[in-house]
Amino acid sequence: MGKMKDIVLDIMAYESGEMSEQETLDFFQYLVDTGLAWQLQGHYGRTATALIENGAIHDKRNSHDNAQDND
Repeated sequence: MGKMKDIVLDIMAYESGEMSEQETLDFFQYLVDTGLAWQLQGHYGRTATALIENGAIHDKRNSHDNAQDND
């Protein structure tokens, strides 16, 4: 239960405004990397999407960095 306990504590810290800007970005990067951003309530997915669109975090699943160049 260790990792689940950590994520619950992170969610509580985020929702109570206790995270720094960098901690928030790291938290949302983790949520995107694990897919949790799309499984939690809608706010998390919407916020993750906005952060991805703004370039603050990235979604490895849709990354052009990992795509093969076919030119």
